This record gives sequence, structure tokens and C-alpha cells, in this order.
Amino acid sequence: MGVVATDRQGAAQLSPKDFKGNIDPDWCVGCGDFGVLRSLQKACAELGLRPHEILTVSGIGCSSNLPGYFNSYGMHTLHGRALAVATGAKLGNHELTVIATGGDGDGYGIGGNHFAHTARRNVDLTYLVMNNQIYGLTTGQVSPTSSVGMKTKSTPFGSVERPTNPITTAIMNGATFVARGFAGDPKQLTELIKRSIQHEGFALIDVFSPCVTYNHDNDFPFFKERVKRLEDEGHDPADWKAACEKAMIWGDTIYTGLFFQSSETPTLHKLEPVLDKGGALGRRSLGLRREQGEQIIKRMM
Repeated sequence: MGVVATDRQGAAQLSPKDFKGNIDPDWCVGCGDFGVLRSLQKACAELGLRPHEILTVSGIGCSSNLPGYFNSYGMHTLHGRALAVATGAKLGNHELTVIATGGDGDGYGIGGNHFAHTARRNVDLTYLVMNNQIYGLTTGQVSPTSSVGMKTKSTPFGSVERPTNPITTAIMNGATFVARGFAGDPKQLTELIKRSIQHEGFALIDVFSPCVTYNHDNDFPFFKERVKRLEDEGHDPADWKAACEKAMIWGDTIYTGLFFQSSETPTLHKLEPVLDKGGALGRRSLGLRREQGEQIIKRMM
């Protein structure tokens, strides 16, 4: 840029490098998760966010290591439980920008129940799911998004199960921002992440993030030949029926972009009177005398 941008406090705006964690990723060379991490770093820098204003929460899996590679507050939690922890953090301090990250097995399999109810409650957070259509960390088993007939370590004769559709699932369960990205299209992915963070409500971005080691069916060439941007077709994100119809198309054409967005449903913290007034719970006085607090801590130790 020709000039240095400034954030709302007037300080110099951070660059994507300022969101780089102290640990380098140990993902396989060529993994799609690198593209997701870079897009997230770029999105946060362009929005003028600061690391201390962000919390990243993950479950278990290759992609769930992301909080360690990203400069912000971070929590690496339990398998499938990232959204439960992220919800608690958001309600405890709804001034935080909360970003949950994980994979298709973590989010749509083990964490499928939390996925449905976080969408239903319209918790104000962004959920980045790195969808590689296989269990990568455990070396190549069928996942909830694996295609019928896919041969893996757990399905040597081909999977007989129909894959779940994260986009239609999110829309039907009440998510108010539903998008799909591709790690091979960082420009579009960065914009989707920026818009999801700015959106008030539960935002899902299902990201095609190819596993170069254990999934050779759905690799980068597979998606590059098929992905087509919704914005190039003039899709209206307010039309949930059209969004579901586009999401169900899977073949020579697979759509990416913003499928659905609505501002009609209030966020969970705005529906709770205790949270809607008085600021973040994490910044309020406990309302206990010092000796009362010490007694509680003593009983818990």
C-alpha cells in the first residue's frame, strides 16, 4: 500500500505477519490448511483487528492445530467440542471476536450435535471448517463428507454412506451466514472470512481444504476444474431456497461463495437481558466480598 492504514485507535494497522503464531505449522507440504491460515491472517489484518481482541477455539485434528499457529488468544479443546467452548467464551465476553476452527470429522461427525445447536441459537461467532473429506490425523478413514464409493482404510471396498451436506444442514438449523470457500482461491476465501466476522450471528464457512496425503480423490485439481463462484452468477444470499438448491449441486460444477445471509434473527447474547446490558460478563465485578471468593476457591482446590 502507498500509505500505512490506521485502526480505530489511530495506531498503525497490523499486517498478516503480525497474526503469525510463535510455532510453525507441521502440516504436510501442500496441505490446504496453509491457505486457510493465510486467509484468516490476512482477513484479520484488513479488518483492523488486534490479536488481543480475538479468541480462536479448536477441537482435535490436523486443522484443529490452527490456534497454535495464529497469534491471538487460543484454546485447543476436545474432539467435537470446539463450538461448546466457543459459545461459553462468547457469552462470557461477547466483546471478543470468537473464531472456531476444525475439520469435517471434528465438526460434522463427533461435533455434529453442537454444530446443529450453535446454529439454532445463532451464537455470534465464525466457524471455519477445513473440509478435506477424510480423517487425516488418524491416517485416512472415511469421514462424514466422504463421497459414496470412496476407498479408505476403514472402507477398503468403498464407502456405502451418503455424505452430509454442511451447507443445507447449517441453513436448515438456523445459521444466519452460510458460505463455502476453497483453499485454492485465497482471494475469495479472505473476503468470506472478513464478511463472516463482520456478520452478527452464527457464521459457517465450509472450506475445501484438500488433504494431499490421504485423499487423492478430492485433490486441488479436482476442485479447480469444478468450483464456480456464486457471485459470478448473481446469486441472492437472501433467497434461502435458491441457496439450498445451489448447495445440492455436486458434479461438474460445485459452487463456492456466500450461499445464505440473514439479519432477521437476533444473536443469542442480545436475547439474554443479562448480557445485552451492562457490558461483557468477563469485565464486570463478581459481586462477592474478597473472603467469599477465597472460600469458594478453597473449596474447589
